[in-house]
Amino acid sequence: MIQAMQILQLPYLDLQTRIEQELTENPFLEVVEPEVAAEDGEGPAEEPATADSDGVESMLEELERYDRDFGDGSRTRAVSSEEADRKYEAMQNAPSLPETLPQALLRQIAFLNLDSRQRDITEYLIWSLDNRGYLTESLEQVAEELSRELDPPAQVHEVEAALHELRAVTHAAIGAHDLSDCLLLQLDARGIEQPLVRTIVAEHLEDLEANRLPRIARVTGRTIDDIKQAIEEIRALDPIPGAEYGESRATIITPDVVVEEIDGEYVVRLDRQRTPDLTVSGAYRKMLAQARRGDGVREWVKKRLESARWFIDAIHQRQNTLQRISEAVFVRQREFLDRGVSGLKPLRMQEVADEIGVHISTVSRGVSGKYAQTSRGIFPMKFFFTGGTAKSTGEVASQVSIKERIRELVAQEDCKKPLSDDQLATLLDERDGIRIARRTVTKYRKALDLPSSSQRRTY
Repeated sequence: MIQAMQILQLPYLDLQTRIEQELTENPFLEVVEPEVAAEDGEGPAEEPATADSDGVESMLEELERYDRDFGDGSRTRAVSSEEADRKYEAMQNAPSLPETLPQALLRQIAFLNLDSRQRDITEYLIWSLDNRGYLTESLEQVAEELSRELDPPAQVHEVEAALHELRAVTHAAIGAHDLSDCLLLQLDARGIEQPLVRTIVAEHLEDLEANRLPRIARVTGRTIDDIKQAIEEIRALDPIPGAEYGESRATIITPDVVVEEIDGEYVVRLDRQRTPDLTVSGAYRKMLAQARRGDGVREWVKKRLESARWFIDAIHQRQNTLQRISEAVFVRQREFLDRGVSGLKPLRMQEVADEIGVHISTVSRGVSGKYAQTSRGIFPMKFFFTGGTAKSTGEVASQVSIKERIRELVAQEDCKKPLSDDQLATLLDERDGIRIARRTVTKYRKALDLPSSSQRRTY
């Protein structure tokens, strides 16, 4: 039961890894190969030595009756060259670990003509950077820390020279102390001497973030148009110099569930083509035939056969449970398939659990980490479970559809007079019959990563 729950919870790629692990560890578990016709065309190829589900049940009974002595023989499972090639190919195709920022920068300085002391200082600087590429310590602090390891002690001018050399071969703002310093360093590197641009970067970043352009204009004595032109220069700068270096591993999404429209009806199926069919190998018979009484082979074979059978059953149970959950979900979310996010209905996991006759924790495990491929795109299965709010018509709108409606209202607003959260709440009530509080609108707006009305305003 524990194994079945664990396998049910595994996303597709983790399931593939688990299957490969079991195939490696259990010699009686193998993949069912597609049937290939005989080369001479006289008939089908010889059936592989495998056991069906009924045969698996009889194997254990046979073991219990097995009481004869047998001759010596090898119990080593031979690995074919084809199997070895498949494993080698899988290893070659496995993604390497992503490169970190320090690793990328160390590679950049590898061919610099530095003596051992300069290299030690530069490498220490690199390892002192945060993920953004910022140096949050002062040069004096770095020099003091380095002095514990270097003889003679490191001087501030040495650290400054090393940092300058590092910036020359990487990014002009590597090692900046804060955002303002980061932007000013790039202005220096680009030779931009416009006083207004430098004043905004040095003194008015908070006003810029809050979109308080009139205040900046008032303090600097410049027009709004001058401020907007300066902002365009600032937008061309890089606020996170470390983002250019190092690599992040892309998240690979492989949908377990596929929803297709066939003749006007939606058909829910699992993408079984990527999941190999497993069976129990007949190799156990040869092993038993070569075993001797009392050598422990019978007990070992029995344990491996039980493990293979339980694993196959767990895979089948996972497929069956996920199929039933998916069918129950998309029967209720048909309007989503027809209309998109606006048609998404409120749905609780308990409703699906009650329909298919399982515990709610089974539904939770079943949808965890799983994705569904639909005509509307690829979505996490948990996306289709959402709360809702009653409309004036008596219908219930899901939280996701309400958020989408807020996004649409913001996209249609007059940018010079953006809608406040109170106004959004009023429009939802008047146009859609959705009555929610202003604080709920604020909560949904922030979840959508939409700025406030004052920040959205254009001048």
